[in-house]
Amino acid sequence: MSTPVLQVNDLKKHFPIRAGFFGGTTGYVYAVDGVSFDIAKGETLSLVGESGCGKSTVGKAVLRLFDITDGQVILDGQRIDDMPSGTLRPMRRRMQVVFQDPFSSLNPRMRVRDILAEPIRNFGLAKDAAELEAKVAGLMDKVRLPRDAVGRWPHEFSGGQRQRIGIARALAAEPDLIICDEAVSALDVSVKAQIVNLLQDLQRELGLALLFISHDLAIVEHMTHRVAVMYLGKIVEVAPKRSLFAAPKHPYTEALLSAVPVPEPGAARERIILKGDVPSPINPPKGCRFHTRCPYAFDRCRVEEPPLRPVADALGEGHVAACHLHDLPAEQNPLAGSKGAAILAHA
Repeated sequence: MSTPVLQVNDLKKHFPIRAGFFGGTTGYVYAVDGVSFDIAKGETLSLVGESGCGKSTVGKAVLRLFDITDGQVILDGQRIDDMPSGTLRPMRRRMQVVFQDPFSSLNPRMRVRDILAEPIRNFGLAKDAAELEAKVAGLMDKVRLPRDAVGRWPHEFSGGQRQRIGIARALAAEPDLIICDEAVSALDVSVKAQIVNLLQDLQRELGLALLFISHDLAIVEHMTHRVAVMYLGKIVEVAPKRSLFAAPKHPYTEALLSAVPVPEPGAARERIILKGDVPSPINPPKGCRFHTRCPYAFDRCRVEEPPLRPVADALGEGHVAACHLHDLPAEQNPLAGSKGAAILAHA
């Protein structure tokens, strides 16, 4: 079996809370608290969940935008979370990011030619000026923008065009992995579809691995291979796309999917409304972190944290979930059936 492009093992990021400018640490924000996953070459893994669950923090930790509290980040077999900056520099070329806001992520004082040329120069990917210009022109072709637009400024483009420039800048470094952090959430619906189709075409052409961070499950269903669901700093379920959308094995995933619009008019779906608010990541609940809002919680959920482990799935292997319900007899487990199968049939 080939080595995954990215492996994340028990990743933790706890941000200290300080009392005043010179005060000591009074506690921690447990933004990411033990997350593990991997991504193969040419695969898209979508990381989904409510705002504040830690999705973007995972992406920034993988990119080494800050030091992690604990765990491992392994890029193509090499551990990078503890790598010194001098050794890390050539590894940075292999992982790039597309940000949420296509306007603020581009330097307004640089023309498109300079924006795309910067990573090529930084990593020494062109031998001379002619090769540099050829690479910039090729990048414009890849993201389906006219070559003569390289002399324009970012403000002269629409939002969708600016995001194409952001994608071209990520491709300029010739990466193996691209992290898309809510890369389509700021765009109009029709433009979202264009950008998603572009990313899929580029993935097939270049064999890219994508970590697609999003809260839009309709987009996720269209473009991903596997889905990892986060809640309050932890992954609670990971599954191939079809398995997760047809038969979720965690109550939180079930509630998220119940909010996705059904494409076929008249198709029935039971809407699940979660009670209460998401607990504070400063003081997460004991036991299962979702038990304070879970409609199926029982005594064990309040005292024992469930591990992420394989669960029975009629659609195939590779489905894991962190839920004590799967220790109950099938007739007592509300997630043992496949409520979502009927939903998928209408999709």
